[in-house]
Amino acid sequence: MDFLQDYRLLGLVIGICTFLIIGLFHPVVIRAEYYWGTRCWWIFLVLGIGGTAGSLLTDNVLVSTLLGVFAFSSFWTIKEVFEQEERVVKGWFPMNPRRAEHYKQIRERKSKQV
Repeated sequence: MDFLQDYRLLGLVIGICTFLIIGLFHPVVIRAEYYWGTRCWWIFLVLGIGGTAGSLLTDNVLVSTLLGVFAFSSFWTIKEVFEQEERVVKGWFPMNPRRAEHYKQIRERKSKQV
């Protein structure tokens, strides 16, 4: 940690790690919605709460920051899982054939609303 601070690399390392964490969540959203649908949102809530607690309980700036980024990426993923379902309904992403009836019901609800 002293090395990163002495050579003023801490911000760069945090930026790179933030980029990687956010990039990791993109395929996680797609796969989570594909296999479990929106009912997996609570997993990301638990991960977010855990990351927040971990961030508050550590003294290390790097670890605390990365846990905070992980926590709020988890919270953001809750929103993204529901939006991913909409993208699947629109045909932008592949549909899980085992849940075809679920997507059909969503399409029917949307067509009745219009």
